[in-house]
Amino acid sequence: MNSIIIEARDIVTAFGDMLIHDHINCSIRKNEIYALLGGSGSGKSTLLREMILLQHPKSGTLKVLGIDLNTITPLEAQNLRRQWGVLFQSGALYSSLTVGENIAMLYHEYTDLPPKLINELVGIKIDLVGLPPHARFLYPSELSGGMVKRAALARALALDPKLLFLDEPTSGLDPLSSRQFDTLIAQLRDLLGLTVVMVTHDLDTIHHIIDRFALLGEKKVIAEGTLNEVLQYNHPIIDYFFQRGSYGIKD
Repeated sequence: MNSIIIEARDIVTAFGDMLIHDHINCSIRKNEIYALLGGSGSGKSTLLREMILLQHPKSGTLKVLGIDLNTITPLEAQNLRRQWGVLFQSGALYSSLTVGENIAMLYHEYTDLPPKLINELVGIKIDLVGLPPHARFLYPSELSGGMVKRAALARALALDPKLLFLDEPTSGLDPLSSRQFDTLIAQLRDLLGLTVVMVTHDLDTIHHIIDRFALLGEKKVIAEGTLNEVLQYNHPIIDYFFQRGSYGIKD
């Protein structure tokens, strides 16, 4: 069994009097593609944001790469952030910078590499995500939706992270582009030895590339495991998300 790389135990999250997570537990193994699934307001993106230090739970323990985020020091946080890449739902590219400049800014901020090497690395990352070489000179407004996702992915991979966090990576894409992006994520996981954590509503993604996932609902993790394992549970939220006959599971 692969080692645990992210572990959430008894996570409680609240915004004022609004309880989002009520003692949530889940674990993510090294080199797997893991998804957070659930309805609107179930706290999927909130949990992802807690994993990348953008929010903090009210209580509970969250460990990433063996580091307890409750007791993390500023220096540890800085080092930890360099070990993950994040692709936000909209891409979050800087509109005033070209694709190449968006990627290069991470090297300028976090390394002392010479400009020539940075230029070569930008080209490598662009090629890695399947963009044509000329894409480095384009601005985000000149890109299609699929190209924006790939450009943002190239930036997320700039510092060769161990962890890749994706928030609704295929939202807004047509079915063909969605499947191509899923295939790219699976290929990059295998090629680079990544651990991938994604928030998704896409059941085709769950079916085709996800190793395990957590289904959130009622402020808890309703079920966690592979698709077949989760479908063994009897719960209305599982029935809502999955039509069992579609996946060869009979009621």
